[in-house]
Amino acid sequence: MTVLTARTTATQLLVSSRPVSWINTAYPFAAAWLMTAGTVDLAFIVGTLFFLVPYNLAMYGINDVFDYESDLRSPRKGGAHGAVLDRGLHRATLVAAAAVCVPFLGYLFAIGSLAANAVLASSMLFVVFYSAPPLRLKEIPLADSLTSSIHFWSPAAYAIVLADAPWTASVTAVFVAFGLWGIASHAFGAVQDVASDREAGIASIATWWGAAATVRFAIACYAAAGVAVLFTAWPGPLAAPLVLMYIASAWPYRSVPDARAGESTAGWRRFLWLNQVAGFAVTLILVVAARG
Repeated sequence: MTVLTARTTATQLLVSSRPVSWINTAYPFAAAWLMTAGTVDLAFIVGTLFFLVPYNLAMYGINDVFDYESDLRSPRKGGAHGAVLDRGLHRATLVAAAAVCVPFLGYLFAIGSLAANAVLASSMLFVVFYSAPPLRLKEIPLADSLTSSIHFWSPAAYAIVLADAPWTASVTAVFVAFGLWGIASHAFGAVQDVASDREAGIASIATWWGAAATVRFAIACYAAAGVAVLFTAWPGPLAAPLVLMYIASAWPYRSVPDARAGESTAGWRRFLWLNQVAGFAVTLILVVAARG
């Protein structure tokens, strides 16, 4: 492999891992750990680093390999939305994803309880089989959105179980809200790919229901997430209004026809940055909760 080829491969792997989304999986683990275990130790560091990069390379890299035909038809691929991986890089991507995950997983499985290891193993199975055959859950409408949601809340669930923290009614409400947010976000994100997915013969919640109905479903799930947050312990309810940002971003596309579904990409780009705003606000709320 030449230096140029190695550099190209590294660049493609970086793009494939979606750096703009790294925080979306590392943050839930880190926040849940700090709010329960309350310590910055090796488990915290290894877990946070794992969910920051290796987890995302596995999740998105596997997706880019098995979604190659669809990605070729998608004009938005090649940046924050992921790479169109050259066929020659498919094997390298899968090998790299496994290679970077194994050391972290080895340590985490070694220190975890049976319950924690079960949660982590389940999380990784959903990461793999969301895109990979034979399950390929992303092609089962509704299961695709549910599985995608699991990708983002399972790191937090793992942190709580690893820390052996109690599972209270308030924690349950948090996960219901987080799960509904994840389902809504995946569904809305799938709308922009209606044309390319249908052209490639790939099923999704959006190709099944159509663009407009899927956007409305996403809006309803965002609203339900806001309601669920109201049942969390104080100051958790302060986060409820944050869903209004996501609803406002998706609202213009509530009646978008399938032929113009690609227009919702503008809303998806806003979604990526809204996550940063929401994350900052949630951090402030967590700080208040910790001090209280």
